[in-house]
Amino acid sequence: MKLNARNLHTLQIPKPEYDRNRIRTGIVHFGVGGFHRAHQAMYVDRLLSQGIARKWGICGVGVLPRDRRMRDALRDQDHLYTLTLAHPDGTREPRVIGSIVDFRYAPDDPESVIELLADRAVRIITLTITEGGYNEPLSDVFALVTEALNRRRLRGLKSPTIVSCDNIVGNGHIARQAFTAYAEASNPALAQWMDHNTKFPNSMVDRITPATTPDVIDSLTTDFGVDDAWPVITEPFAMWALEDDFADGRPPLDRAGVTFTDDVSPYEAMKLRLLNASHQGLCYFAYLAGYRLVHDAAQDPLFIELLTCYMDYEAMPTLTPVPGLHEFKAGLLPRFANAHVRDTLARLCAESSDRIPKWLLPVVRDNLRSGGPVRFSAAIVASWARYAEGFDEQGRPIDVVDPRADTLIPIARSQRTDASAFLANRSVFGNLLEEPRFVEPYLWALDSLHREGARATVEKLLRP
Repeated sequence: MKLNARNLHTLQIPKPEYDRNRIRTGIVHFGVGGFHRAHQAMYVDRLLSQGIARKWGICGVGVLPRDRRMRDALRDQDHLYTLTLAHPDGTREPRVIGSIVDFRYAPDDPESVIELLADRAVRIITLTITEGGYNEPLSDVFALVTEALNRRRLRGLKSPTIVSCDNIVGNGHIARQAFTAYAEASNPALAQWMDHNTKFPNSMVDRITPATTPDVIDSLTTDFGVDDAWPVITEPFAMWALEDDFADGRPPLDRAGVTFTDDVSPYEAMKLRLLNASHQGLCYFAYLAGYRLVHDAAQDPLFIELLTCYMDYEAMPTLTPVPGLHEFKAGLLPRFANAHVRDTLARLCAESSDRIPKWLLPVVRDNLRSGGPVRFSAAIVASWARYAEGFDEQGRPIDVVDPRADTLIPIARSQRTDASAFLANRSVFGNLLEEPRFVEPYLWALDSLHREGARATVEKLLRP
């Protein structure tokens, strides 16, 4: 059965029981991908299912060419889609999500998007547009938002709150800097108004959500009779920690499971240094060893021990305790090992020059300052350097997906004769080459990877 509003009542899976015609747009989201639909849109759907938050429906906005496909898929389904939880025991739990009520593709009609953003009913703008920060900003997003904010300023309206859900440290601070700098360059009066009126709370988001593959679409039809052009599959776990600092109200997301806090930074560090950095600790070693799916590698006792040691000895001592820290850590390896999520190591290996400096190197630097151990972190960085050479241990090519690939691959290949070449890249590693406590285990691990391979290197790392 084709998924749309007309057929919704005939579907034999959980679906919205609320009247979607009564929902108003109160949130505009840039970057409608799988993660947003598995995370923020799911939380808002929970509220709507409780009979509350009808003024907080979501309108998605796309600015990139690939977003046109999302616009078309959602429009043909009345903006409905299926979110399926893949449980470790193989059980699949689908639900139709109804919280996205509109989608605009900005290049087709930028004026309509600006007026939407300037509408007083829109009180929150959310973003999932980058993991690498805003150093190379999506200027179209900034142009649309700042023009809308200026219209609000001139019309005497309140500012919306801008919430970055990007997977970077201090995402609210970084978004504030980027949006304000963009405004300052063209309209200093607007930048001053934003400084006094626009809020940018930090947030931490967590839910492992792989890309939608054809088999996900096919199994939804085969198993549940739902024809959905772009469903989402995800793990059961979800977490969102959000600073409670809003310019013009917010939905009661705490009633949907969101944690509100005065300071999100300990939650950010917990997630980035445990989950994300452990993903990096797994992905390069495992890919070089021949694995291609995350769950296969995460069920290997050798890699389980590697990640446990990294978390116990290097990551955990750098963290500020927060409620649920130890439970979060204990749940990570079972989450990675969930065979039914079918996440790929290639996805984890991508964009490493953005990820490693933000997720793993802060652990290294904290431990170097405190005198803590860095052996496992150094070996993880070495495994990235070996992966970046662009071929595996059988000589098969690796598609190194990275914004700096054109620079990094030649440098990585030169390390066969100049072992410190990769680490000498100051734009990525800063002054780490001047830290003997890090360089020594790094060079040992890289040499072992070249001579003996990934498995033997990890075995010796664990039992020196």
